[in-house]
Amino acid sequence: MNMRPQEVLQVFKHQTKIVNALTRLIQVGLGYIQIGQRLSTLSGGERQRLKLAAELERSGGIYVFDEPTSGLHMADVERLLELFTLLADQGKTVIIVEHNLEMIANADHVIEMGPGAGKHGGKIIYQGPPLGMLTSATSVTGPFLKEQVSGKHELLRA
Repeated sequence: MNMRPQEVLQVFKHQTKIVNALTRLIQVGLGYIQIGQRLSTLSGGERQRLKLAAELERSGGIYVFDEPTSGLHMADVERLLELFTLLADQGKTVIIVEHNLEMIANADHVIEMGPGAGKHGGKIIYQGPPLGMLTSATSVTGPFLKEQVSGKHELLRA
């Protein structure tokens, strides 16, 4: 079948299960793949989003992501943020290990580890909403986040 999800939706528009599955593919940003495309042709990020599409129909759950924005274009980071928000809105717990400032700014709660890496880290140096990082005396990330969102505090969660 050499069709994209949007095209297949038109063919099966009265088949609820098919429509729901295809809609989830589009929600996770995979509306461009071909139905029946071999998994071996998908990138690691695409395969992760495919798994997430399946998870969207389940209730509850805890999801842990390690550097999910690594290698992504900013437009894809925005899509990922929307997806994480959707998971949280469905009552799921989303835990993200991340250095991306956009992702940190959109978190509900941040736990910053440090003060350094490896054996020089491992201590909680900040814990709370992203907005609090801007004035924290202990946060290493706070000054960078402040520079990123300068004048855009509406982007930060309080």
